[in-house]
Amino acid sequence: MTAAKRKIDLNCDTGEGMGNEEALMPFITACNIACGGHAGSLASVAQVVSLAKEHKVKIGAHPSFPDEKNFGREFIPMPITLLRKSLLEQINLVATQCTREGVKMHHIKPHGALYNRCAVDKEYATMMVNLIREYFPETILYAPYDSVISKIAKGVVEVHFEGFADRNYNDDHSLVSRKEANAMRTDQEEILRHITHMLLDEKIKTIEGKEIDTRVDTVCVHGDSANAVSLLKFLHEKLGEKNLLKKVKNG
Repeated sequence: MTAAKRKIDLNCDTGEGMGNEEALMPFITACNIACGGHAGSLASVAQVVSLAKEHKVKIGAHPSFPDEKNFGREFIPMPITLLRKSLLEQINLVATQCTREGVKMHHIKPHGALYNRCAVDKEYATMMVNLIREYFPETILYAPYDSVISKIAKGVVEVHFEGFADRNYNDDHSLVSRKEANAMRTDQEEILRHITHMLLDEKIKTIEGKEIDTRVDTVCVHGDSANAVSLLKFLHEKLGEKNLLKKVKNG
């Protein structure tokens, strides 16, 4: 499929304690549900799965280092076997609720520091891919283009390449650290240009001004951003006008 014909899912992190899920569901096609690692509980998972079912939004598990204190944004040194056990428990929380609701768990997207680690570290990436292959072989992995985990997953599990609407990139495809003042994009028109550049030109302009190659199947807006609902509403409308947004949802 050519870039000009490619359509994307618009995904959002949910169940992270913001309480805005009901407001943002009409404007997304996929959600990533926090499942007890960095945020979330059995009750919040059940609530978001039910909302996603109602709005026919694709459902994904959003596992993390078990680290509520740092919201999963810091690397936690722990035996990788214990991390794998925790991730399996987290993902099963979403999978079990999907079974109860009679809907499909569509994808798995690692969160925060785990996402970044799997993008560059072969040991963590292999652990994540093998876990999905063994326990959730029908489930899609969301991962960055040209990342270590996407290369390891090739031919093992289906991968959808993910771009970030509201984040700036470095020349090495990594996201600018949230500790930096220029980590986030906030201007809606500028964010729309950033997404269409990724989709139509298959390029990202980094903060250093370099044009790097990319490919995206799904684009994320962070649900914990103050303007998440208004930004999603704007992007849903504009990407729909450009016929770049998938219309088929879950169910």
